[in-house]
Amino acid sequence: MAMMQKSDEELMLLYQQDDAQAFEMLYRRHKDPLYRYLLRQCQIPGVAEELFQDVWTRLIVARRRYRASARFTTFLYQVARNRLIDYYRANGRNLEDATGDEAVDAPAARATQPEHAVETRQQANRVLALIEALPALQREAFLLHEEAGLTLDEIGEVTGAGRETVKSRLRYALGSLRKGMEEWL
Repeated sequence: MAMMQKSDEELMLLYQQDDAQAFEMLYRRHKDPLYRYLLRQCQIPGVAEELFQDVWTRLIVARRRYRASARFTTFLYQVARNRLIDYYRANGRNLEDATGDEAVDAPAARATQPEHAVETRQQANRVLALIEALPALQREAFLLHEEAGLTLDEIGEVTGAGRETVKSRLRYALGSLRKGMEEWL
């Protein structure tokens, strides 16, 4: 089976056996969503880059302890969330207290067509502003769901919250985003 067709879990198990190509594939698959998650959580590009590098370094160090009992993304985003918590604690704050007040020019997730570039950019900026304005726990659940593709149960595992709590956070986040976009349009 070609390396591209292997699951993340298979790649991580190969990486445990020192297969550098498996790590490269994992990195390529997850670098953009992971960076956007970190950036939108801390809102400071320099800090997001530092956290991003630290998450991958910690993953390298922890590779021998990885067990394929859960999805790789759950493992990766648990490492990322723990690193965010460490960052906030070191700065005398809690993840739950993060406000998202600072504007960030995050890289676009998808290419836009030239004739719709201005309108699309305005909509993207509005969505980013609405995401940043969400309460921290709702923003976290939304980003883990949308950027990382985690399920409710996986988000609960990463955050330590129950499934219903995660579901509620997502519901409120989506409601706020819809309302914000309706008001804008």
